[in-house]
Amino acid sequence: MTKFALLAAASTLAMSAAHPAFAEDSMDATAREGNEIVVTAQKRSERLQDVPISISVVTGEQMQQSGGSQLVDYAAYVPGLQVDNAGSPGRSTLSLRGVAPIGPSATVGIYLDDAPIGSSGIYNRSQTFTLDLLPYDIERLEVLRGPQGTLYGASSIGGLFKYVTVQPDLRELKAKASGEVFTISNADDLGWAASAMISVPIIQDQLAISGSYSRRETPGFIDNILTGEKDVNDAVQQGGRAALLWQPDPALTIRLSGIWQKVDSDNLGILYEGLGNTPLAAGAGFLSTNTQLDEPFRSEFQYYSGSIAYDFGFAELSSTTSYSKLDILEVSDATRIFGGLFGGLAPYPAELRQKKFTEELRLTSAPSTSFEWMVGFFYTDEDNNHTQIVRALTPAGAPIAGVDPFATVGLPNTYKEYAAFGNATLKLSEAFHLTGGLRWARNDQTFTQITQIPLAGLNIAGDGTSREEVVTYSVSPQFNINRDAMIYARVATGYRPGGPNVALPGFPTTVGSERVTSYEAGVKASFMDRAVTIDAAVFMLDWKDLQTSAPFAGGINGLVNAGTAQSQGVEAALLIQPVAGLSVGWNFAYTDAKCTETTAACNDGDQLPNVPKVSTAMTADYAFALGESAGARIGGTVRIVGDRVSDVAASGLAVPVEGYATADFNAAITFAEKWTVRAYVRNLTNAQGRVTSNVATTNPGFLATAPLQPRTMGLALDMSF
Repeated sequence: MTKFALLAAASTLAMSAAHPAFAEDSMDATAREGNEIVVTAQKRSERLQDVPISISVVTGEQMQQSGGSQLVDYAAYVPGLQVDNAGSPGRSTLSLRGVAPIGPSATVGIYLDDAPIGSSGIYNRSQTFTLDLLPYDIERLEVLRGPQGTLYGASSIGGLFKYVTVQPDLRELKAKASGEVFTISNADDLGWAASAMISVPIIQDQLAISGSYSRRETPGFIDNILTGEKDVNDAVQQGGRAALLWQPDPALTIRLSGIWQKVDSDNLGILYEGLGNTPLAAGAGFLSTNTQLDEPFRSEFQYYSGSIAYDFGFAELSSTTSYSKLDILEVSDATRIFGGLFGGLAPYPAELRQKKFTEELRLTSAPSTSFEWMVGFFYTDEDNNHTQIVRALTPAGAPIAGVDPFATVGLPNTYKEYAAFGNATLKLSEAFHLTGGLRWARNDQTFTQITQIPLAGLNIAGDGTSREEVVTYSVSPQFNINRDAMIYARVATGYRPGGPNVALPGFPTTVGSERVTSYEAGVKASFMDRAVTIDAAVFMLDWKDLQTSAPFAGGINGLVNAGTAQSQGVEAALLIQPVAGLSVGWNFAYTDAKCTETTAACNDGDQLPNVPKVSTAMTADYAFALGESAGARIGGTVRIVGDRVSDVAASGLAVPVEGYATADFNAAITFAEKWTVRAYVRNLTNAQGRVTSNVATTNPGFLATAPLQPRTMGLALDMSF
């Protein structure tokens, strides 16, 4: 439970009481042009080498080979990306280049193909609920460092995380299936996963459909020393996708897609420790919890999209429409906070229901050696409802008459945004290009708050509205030394929306947007017939009007714009392919992210939360033939995540989080290009790393820690034809 999740409830209650080094060695054919990586970072297909933006790419194949199943498993492979997991797939917070969400909304935009997902409003905890797709039907991940406000709009001040899904094949019937079993240290049960996908051409070269389904059951590995229950954090991930691709004419392309994803965790994968990372109790192991009640998490995501594109020759007109729906239920055990007030148990369920509609219309010029341009319009309409209830139950679990529910908070809200944008590249010569972009956006929001605590005689309701206009821009000069070497600079701006404030007496009516301006210089180059590739950048981001929590009358907290911050550092990725089949990679990120102004929420010089100063990964992969009809591959990775803090020091909730290092290995043998046997080990040394650690808001006197998953060993069989 985040500090802001308790904004209207707990505070009110208190008043009454691939980087390239990892990604380039085995890129999917659909993401290559010859032997070159192709991305859609600037909303057109381009060589990665030609884009004057810092981008990392990881393929779905690599995600699967590594044995990973959620975003936290891939974070170390992308320089500058930090994923803070909150105990379950779908409960992750992303930050790029040190732009960590201090306030309640996301700082990294999430796209699914060509449409944004996730809430833009400030009352829906979008910084915590990040889509965690299983990797089976993903072609690749594109991670764009930010801000990316010009092309991608709100909440991309840190950057953009983009899922690119596999498209149906118009020419060939394709099918694949996979079965997997795995063990986790400290878990008594065996985990398993299964996936299947098929792509069928209905009309050769014109119409094709595809479908897929995946399911993964992960056994629990955390024991509850209070109740005696073992392996309490079992989790099930499952999802399906259907897609249609229709090209009735070479100039016309129509795509339809539907995705369903569900996560069901019996208990969050959170362990508790004493302050200072001491054992929970005498004799207790590291992987222990002491909650009195279960803390389940349920998430169901539905997504439907349709796009149509027509190529007029001089330009392509495209339209993308999407509708998504997110339903979340999480239950926290708040007995130690509120149970003493009525002598019983206090489960704290929070529900989030979100519906989001988007439309984007773009006109994109044809590729040119002199001038390329794009103009577009974007619209989104969100309808959200965030409800929090504190129950009052007897020790036997029955409602206490006249007391249950102890508190109820409702936060229904809407968010609408209209935007017009443009982007252009002037190619003054073969060597020198200048790219610039501009975006105007307006958002209109409504908000209602209902806060009821019957025993305290508190029954407050209020409405709020806000309207804000924002202009963002980007400028990127680049100098192409040759086809395989480029240096560039970039200045760009982005914003995170504000909105109407908490509707209680004494509060300002609105909180404004946050703004980030980024200054970056980088180099992308390949040498020795592309046997050596390097991608490096230095950056500085100025962040102002931070949305921070501040106390008002009666001990209630609300949001205000206060303070500034700055993040600066360097990122580098190196890939060496000395002989056929062998790839050796290294990536590194140094990030110094601090508050630069003293406010009630942050002191000048405070390190920003959950941002390691140093993170790095070293990889090695080798593929070789085994006779005439078989091939093998072996690979390994060492990941290092540096020290960080859980919150800014002025909050009083900051605790140091020690860094960790871990090693992963994987291997595979493929027979006749159809059958593959895979094996992997993650966290070989069984390191007791802390992915996230915070002062526990519902368990006073303890730290809530999301641990690095213990040593995991898996064996899988893949089939494809």
